[in-house]
Amino acid sequence: MNRVTLCGHLGADPELRQTSKGTSVCNMRIATNSRVKDPDGEWTDHTEWHNVVAWSGQADSCAQYLTKGRQVLIEGRLQTRPWTDRDGNERQKTEVVADRVHFVGGRGDAGRGDAGRGDDNRQGNRQQVRHRGGYGGHGDAEPPF
Repeated sequence: MNRVTLCGHLGADPELRQTSKGTSVCNMRIATNSRVKDPDGEWTDHTEWHNVVAWSGQADSCAQYLTKGRQVLIEGRLQTRPWTDRDGNERQKTEVVADRVHFVGGRGDAGRGDAGRGDDNRQGNRQQVRHRGGYGGHGDAEPPF
């Protein structure tokens, strides 16, 4: 089974582009944090960065409503794809292909920690965009509100 669930914060604004056939693709970088014990027995924070890709209507919604610092919960699968860099070297990239992106907290909570306040949060602390298709984002997405 290839399933991934991540909860973290966006390290930059999502990047939206279109494929040659007009399909929307949104790339995001998500930071997740964990606490680990070092060899001396001291607890330290460890940040891991993840590449996430969303397709079609879900990609459009992510680009429209998400900004740097916003907390998201991603459900999807891992995919490794080969590519060739500018120098002609063969490379690989592992990314999370998002099936669902849950917008955690209110729209104005990026970096403030005030989820759940005011009109920014009309339907609770989680809005979600659901992807119903397979690879390539073929399928509809529900609006985040």
